[in-house]
Amino acid sequence: MAQIDRAVQVLNHDGLVVYPTETVYGLGADALSDEAIRSVYDSKHRPFSEPISIAVADVETLAVVARLNPLAEEFVDRFLPGPFTVLVEARPILPSQLHCGTGLVGVRIPSHPIAAELLARFDAPVTATSANTHGAPEPATVNDVHCYRDFTIDAGRLPGIPSTVVDLVNRTITRPGAGIEDAVAFFQNR
Repeated sequence: MAQIDRAVQVLNHDGLVVYPTETVYGLGADALSDEAIRSVYDSKHRPFSEPISIAVADVETLAVVARLNPLAEEFVDRFLPGPFTVLVEARPILPSQLHCGTGLVGVRIPSHPIAAELLARFDAPVTATSANTHGAPEPATVNDVHCYRDFTIDAGRLPGIPSTVVDLVNRTITRPGAGIEDAVAFFQNR
């Protein structure tokens, strides 16, 4: 797919890519590049004190960037790929500006086929924050994206409901969103 080839080129040069997920459009940058991460903060007008989540292609890559406790392993095996961002313990490979010194990083494994292909082809973590300016609604279409980017992959209208954020270290749901019923049921059974 030519769009994915172009998006990978942009990511390889610390650029910003808007890409579809199964929830909303994300703003992607090389999550291992300090310069690219700073560009995400600047583009979104996001305070540097607020962490930025990342997306990875698979569970193997997740294990490279984060430590999973038994509860996290069970949740990941059951629900990812899918509409969840899991807060887990960051490994030192990740720049600290992603987690703002908390030691926890939000990680997604998107199930959208374009996002999955992009992550597999880039073969490194990509930022997974929504492609909106700080405080604005999450973008369901590329016309809803008002932050700077170098390239956009348009996949039409997305559901527009952000991922559910599940803190698997402290056993809490920090943001309800897509898949919330499954997350609640998971914790009720523990």
